[in-house]
This record gives sequence, C-alpha cells and structure tokens, in this order.
Amino acid sequence: QVQLVESGGGLVQAGGSLRLSCAASGSFFSINLMHWYRQPPGKQRELVATISRSDRTNYADSVKGRFTISRDNAKNMLYLQMNTLKPEDTALYYCNADIYINEGRSLRNYWGQGTQVTVSS
Repeated sequence: QVQLVESGGGLVQAGGSLRLSCAASGSFFSINLMHWYRQPPGKQRELVATISRSDRTNYADSVKGRFTISRDNAKNMLYLQMNTLKPEDTALYYCNADIYINEGRSLRNYWGQGTQVTVSS
C-alpha cells in the first residue's frame, strides 16, 4: 500500500510564503515523476509543477518565478516552496506521483489527500 501525505498548508497574507511537503510511504520500488496540483474553490484541478527523478522541472505560467518544486529521492519527499503568494493561489494543493511497484514491473499513479492553502488579501 502506497500513501502520499501532504503537510505545510495554512493561512498566510498576500506576499507571504509557505512550504508544502509530501511524504511517500509504503511498499514500492521507486518514484518517477512527481507533481503538485491545486484545486481553487469552485474550479477544476490544475497542474502547478512537475519534477522528474533527475530534477527536471516544469511550472504553470501562473506560478513561474514564485514557486519552486524540489524532491529528496533518498527520503521519498516532495516539496513546493511558494513565495510572493497571491489570493488567487488559494486552493487545495495535492501531491501526485507516478510510482513503480511490484519490483518495478508496474507503474501506478497516486494522489495525496490534499492540504489547504489560503492567501488573504
């Protein structure tokens, strides 16, 4: 059983910073791509950032220059450093990962339960 658990969300004023973390646990072979998604109130879930195992990154245009995705492969951790936060960044933030299980024979996609980020103006 593989679990992704996010932490680090909270309430912050506009212009402030937060750092989200995602811990992967359970029985698996290795973690491939990792992503942060978010779902603003009343809107669809959207991709925020992606990082490969070799630390190649991609960002949504709306967060470029403000957010930084990183990972620690030894600790099976994913991070999202969010700076210069805006009210429109308010959302439920989800960790998502493509994980090899069954000794590397199967690739499955997993979601965390989400962590709330609220940015006040």
